[in-house]
Amino acid sequence: MTTVVVPNDVLRAVRIGLRMSQDDLAKALRKAGDELGEPNDASKRLVQRWESGVSRTPRGVYARALEHVTGRPIEGLGFSLPMPRARVHEDGAGGHDMDAGTEGVTAASGTTRTAAQATKENFSGVWLSQYEFFSSSRDRSYDGKHYVVIVQHGNRLTAQSLPGASSNPDSPLTLELTVDRNVVTGVWTEQTAADGYYQGARYHGALQLLVEPTGRRMAGKWVGFGKDFDVNTGPWELRLMGRSVSKATMEQYSRPPE
Repeated sequence: MTTVVVPNDVLRAVRIGLRMSQDDLAKALRKAGDELGEPNDASKRLVQRWESGVSRTPRGVYARALEHVTGRPIEGLGFSLPMPRARVHEDGAGGHDMDAGTEGVTAASGTTRTAAQATKENFSGVWLSQYEFFSSSRDRSYDGKHYVVIVQHGNRLTAQSLPGASSNPDSPLTLELTVDRNVVTGVWTEQTAADGYYQGARYHGALQLLVEPTGRRMAGKWVGFGKDFDVNTGPWELRLMGRSVSKATMEQYSRPPE
C-alpha cells in the first residue's frame, strides 16, 4: 500500500467541459472575485495545485468564485472540505469560519490504493451518454442524452457534460466511476433545468456498466429515485465519439445530441 496524492479529476473535467485552459480558469476566477466584491489572486499555478491534488481545500474567497464561474456547489467540484471550526468573534458572538489556513492543506495523507487497482485501458475522450427512464406522471418513457468528456486517472473516471450538449436544456450531468477490468461502477448526478418539467430538481443514483471488448462502448443499468420517492432503474450506455479532448473537439460537441 502506497500513500499517494489524489488528483482532482472532477475539477479538471469541469474545466475542460467549460472549454477553459488552466490560465483561462484563473482569469475567470479573478473576474468573478471582482464581481462578487471579493478580489482574489487566482493564478494558473493555483489551479494546477488544485487539479494535481496538492491543495485539496480552497479558501472561502476561492470557493465562492469557483461556484460563480462553474455554476456548481463547491462540494461538487472534487474538493475535500473540512468541518467548520467554531471561533468567537470580536463582538463575543459565536460563529464558524472555514477560511483560515486551509489553502495550504495538502493530500499527502490522503487516499491509499494499490497498483493492482489501476487499469490499462484509457477511456479519456468525448462520449455520448444515453439513458432511458419512465415518467409515471406522463405515462411514457424518455431518453436523456448528453455529450460528456471523460477524464481518467488510474482506475478512476470522471465524466462531465459539455455546455449545451444535452437533449434536455440546462441539465448538466456528472459521473464518478471506477474501472475494474471490464466492469465500471459509480454514481451519477443530474441537475434539471429550473424552468423545465422537473423544476430544477437534482437527481442522483448509482450506475454499473460493462465495457465491450473494443473499449468503445459501455452498457448497463442505472438506479435512482423518482418524484414519488420510489426507486427506479433503466438502461444506460456510453459510446465513444473521439479520444481527443482538444478545445476544437469540445466546441464540436457542445451541442444537443441528435
